[in-house]
Amino acid sequence: MSSSPGILSLLPLLCFALLLHTTAIEADPLFHVCFNSANFTANSSYDTNLNRLETYLYDQTPGLGFSLGSVGSNQDQAFGLSQCRADVSFQDCQTCVAEARDALNKLCPYNKGGIVWYDNCLLKYLDQDFFGQIDDENKFCLSNVNSVNDPASFDKKAMNLLSQLSLRAHVNPRLIAYGETLFDESTIIYGLVDCTRDLSNDDCKKCLDDAINELPSCSGGKKGGRIVGGSCHVGYEIYPFLNF
Repeated sequence: MSSSPGILSLLPLLCFALLLHTTAIEADPLFHVCFNSANFTANSSYDTNLNRLETYLYDQTPGLGFSLGSVGSNQDQAFGLSQCRADVSFQDCQTCVAEARDALNKLCPYNKGGIVWYDNCLLKYLDQDFFGQIDDENKFCLSNVNSVNDPASFDKKAMNLLSQLSLRAHVNPRLIAYGETLFDESTIIYGLVDCTRDLSNDDCKKCLDDAINELPSCSGGKKGGRIVGGSCHVGYEIYPFLNF
């Protein structure tokens, strides 16, 4: 797999407040990584297996919001996973997975591994079995550009909310939790945490807690922030950003 890109701040390019209101037509991805794995050639066995795998994920993911699978054997085996955000409709999920597939094929041509994130979904494939393993290499942060008036108190309240959500998410069969907390008379903090559903309960908890610990260095004192990774995601904002 690739060497770690670390936590990459996209603040100069992306405003978190805008990202959470993307439409079903996703346009450009939030971020992507092409792994430093081997390449393949057009019409090879791996190419055929990857195409079959991508079709399978496109067909299977919208029903449950998550799917994983593998096609082929030995050096030609392709492993893949896709997951949609919990509040995304069947059609929007399928649209996002299709766009993620097309994006990876364009951005990582003939590369045996890659991952791409949209606001509504993620898609990852590799020529090695990565299922059930925490991906702590591939992650990035997003931050709201606006600051709060009392950063110390706000950050403490936001982190406490996310920590409580982590406790709920890792025992939820869908490995997700969302909620809110009152900061002051006019401000509510909304939070969401979730893991890819190939992780165990304990590994989900570890992934979430590590991301929560990293979040202050990404968005400390800001009105919103996210750590988005290959295995889990944590985020908060001062307005409702889910469609439940």
